[in-house]
Amino acid sequence: MAPPIRNSHHVQNTRTTRRTPPGPARRSLLAGVAALGALGAVGCSRVATASTTGGGELLDRLRAQGVVRLGIAGEIPFGYIDKNGELTGEAPELAKVIFKRLGVDRVQPVPTEFGSLIPGLNSQQFDVVAAGMYVNPERCEQVIFADPDYQMLDAFIVRKGNPLGLHSYEDVVRKKARFATGTGNAQIDYAVGAGYKQSDMLIVPDQVAGLNAVEAGRVDVFAGTALTVREVVKKSAKAEATRPFAPVVDGKPYVSGGAFAFRPNETRLRDAFNAELHKLKKSGELLRILGRFGFTKAEMTDLTAKELCGG
Repeated sequence: MAPPIRNSHHVQNTRTTRRTPPGPARRSLLAGVAALGALGAVGCSRVATASTTGGGELLDRLRAQGVVRLGIAGEIPFGYIDKNGELTGEAPELAKVIFKRLGVDRVQPVPTEFGSLIPGLNSQQFDVVAAGMYVNPERCEQVIFADPDYQMLDAFIVRKGNPLGLHSYEDVVRKKARFATGTGNAQIDYAVGAGYKQSDMLIVPDQVAGLNAVEAGRVDVFAGTALTVREVVKKSAKAEATRPFAPVVDGKPYVSGGAFAFRPNETRLRDAFNAELHKLKKSGELLRILGRFGFTKAEMTDLTAKELCGG
């Protein structure tokens, strides 16, 4: 698609901001816990073993059987089972469109824990990871990625009017703000990299708990991804989201990107998926699909898997 939208609301120069984050990239999310049990039995059967030559034969097999199994992690808005028991989320909905274009009419969810997605893929519990997984060099050693279908910046939850003027992790350190973020989130590393002591952080389960902490005055700021922060403050009378920004890693702004993952030998399937993904980006249909889940033009990207894998 065209280069990312650039405006005063966020750092968007991804040509100069693509850097490897410290430690495993882990987005800040609301968890769709119910998804993990709703269709758990699906994960008990294995998919057919793929060929190790010629870019793999999985695409042909999927076309013949008419269904592709998607590894999801029960995470809103990326991939989850909704209250009606239906598979949805930005990645599954995108998968439905792309795989239908590739001649595979149905998608079938295989819920698992986020940390089990790559092992489950490589042990053939499912055909593709459809969970909005961040692309980083560590994961690129285990799987191959399509190009990212979205990019993600950070944002803060702060009191209405942002009284401390917090717009970056450096601001948090400089103004000695009381800081919170979610368990296991990459935002912990970003704040530590800016000079904030991890022992001084309040670590909470999710964005809702972070919002509550800000509203109650227990902390000055909660850090998360721009998308989830933007969604959680919509009904708050006491808190607001800051403008999206790119955290600084190794002295340069860093922008993350999420993508579908495939087994390393399945380059033919990955390349066919990529070709359809780029058509959707060019036509603008990708934003229409992802827009249902809170994604905006700010999350559209021309990042490539090669760049995020480190070259």
